[in-house]
Amino acid sequence: MMMSNPDSYSFSQKHLLGLADYSADDIMHVLEQAKTFREVLDRPVPKIPTLRDKTIVNLFYENSTRTRLSFELAQKRMGADVVNFSASTSSTRKGESLKDTIRNISSMKIDMVVARHQSPGVPQFLTRCVDASIINAGDGAHEHPTQALLDMFTMRQIDPKLKGKKIAIIGDISHSRVVRSNIVGLTKVGAEVVVCGPKSLMPFAVESLGVNVSYNLEETLAWCDIAMALRIQMERIDGPADLFPSLREYHERFGIKMSHLEKYPDFKVMHPGPINRGVEMESDVADSDRAVILDQVTNGLAVRMAVLYLLSGGKRI
Repeated sequence: MMMSNPDSYSFSQKHLLGLADYSADDIMHVLEQAKTFREVLDRPVPKIPTLRDKTIVNLFYENSTRTRLSFELAQKRMGADVVNFSASTSSTRKGESLKDTIRNISSMKIDMVVARHQSPGVPQFLTRCVDASIINAGDGAHEHPTQALLDMFTMRQIDPKLKGKKIAIIGDISHSRVVRSNIVGLTKVGAEVVVCGPKSLMPFAVESLGVNVSYNLEETLAWCDIAMALRIQMERIDGPADLFPSLREYHERFGIKMSHLEKYPDFKVMHPGPINRGVEMESDVADSDRAVILDQVTNGLAVRMAVLYLLSGGKRI
């Protein structure tokens, strides 16, 4: 799916709470804008001061490495004033509520909040507390929209056409926020999605999201153009032993191996990170030329720059 004239497209979103709130044209507009910022990153001095007068708060109540660093680097590359908030060193340890925390921060005249929280719905709640634009950097097992956008951007580097593209998402489907955002985004732009994994890690009625379900990795890899592996979300599982016998058996049944790359020579390998080598895939698979995992990391910076720019009111550059 391609936009007919992205230069004249009217992007009216104030927040990015989830891709469920974005139309297919909105999604494609962000991806088109991200192409510009991806070119910026290839310059000798990869900076563009488009957020020079903006103040952005990174409000992280849950641990993060890649997402937090990517947002912070994107903000600094664009000249924004950045305030990093960590729940572990804040007044929340003294009993301060989320509502009071965000209102106190808002009184400092901020323009945007990038929020990660272990509870679904927190970014939506924040929109009722402050006037700033809110970007969801992951809320529980609900959505992780910028990860899905960077995944889709990476897929377009492989092939600009997403409509009709065969995407397999393999692993812990039940507990992943990444898979929900990817399913919503990919189906909106016309891609075909199959989710694959153990029945114990497959949510009830997942087919209602517009995807097909497979419990056979061989059939899935033979079908797909892109295979995206997901890690098992141990931090969201109370008793993993009740869901699968062992990580070793999981790898045997659902881990992508070098033998799969030899048997099925066409599909590319993706992973949102962090990778558990020897579980979701063999280490050699992650390091092979069929994997575009490091491209996802670089593209994440470009996509987050595009999201920040568009939500700040910027037009195409």
